[in-house]
Amino acid sequence: MKGPEDVLLIVDVQNDFMPGGALAVPRGDEIVPLVNRLAAGFEHVVLTQDWHPRDHISFAANHDGRQPFETIELPYGEQVLWPVHCVQGQPGAALHPRLEAGHARLVIRKGYRRTIDSYSAFVEADRHSPTGLAGYLRELEVKRVWCCGLATDYCVAWSALDARAAGFDVVLIEDACRAIDLNGSLERALQQLQDAGVVRMNAEQALA
Repeated sequence: MKGPEDVLLIVDVQNDFMPGGALAVPRGDEIVPLVNRLAAGFEHVVLTQDWHPRDHISFAANHDGRQPFETIELPYGEQVLWPVHCVQGQPGAALHPRLEAGHARLVIRKGYRRTIDSYSAFVEADRHSPTGLAGYLRELEVKRVWCCGLATDYCVAWSALDARAAGFDVVLIEDACRAIDLNGSLERALQQLQDAGVVRMNAEQALA
């Protein structure tokens, strides 16, 4: 059992990211049993949950003439336009029904501000608005953040990079993640993680 200096960060294991969901990550459902095994091996677990208002700025449907997966420029930079997904209070935003992490101490909701998207568990996409997670972990004297969930190349990678920037040791548990891989995004994300000093492991290594 990993103790108080370690936290398992389970990113966006939600219905809309599963096969058949509004923004399905290929084979995203495959990670749920492995994430459950990992959660059982950690005393300290934190969950994230995409939680958008229906009029969110990242939804293609809210931009006339735009299609999902196009990019636009917003005041905080380039933004991928997504299908409507993880709308607050809707079934698609719910955590996967077979996720077993009842002992999780905190749920960080992301993307609830209409005018800013949010991939990272630590800092929103404007790179200025903190979620409060870094301060929470420091208060509890956490040293290492272990990341798993969906999707590797977006919310998981951004969270891992921001955890490193906040001064934590970070491990990406690769086989407990799945990627969208939009226009080479997975390769770019893995290179960024390597450059930042994020350690890559599989679940067996993480639980050893």
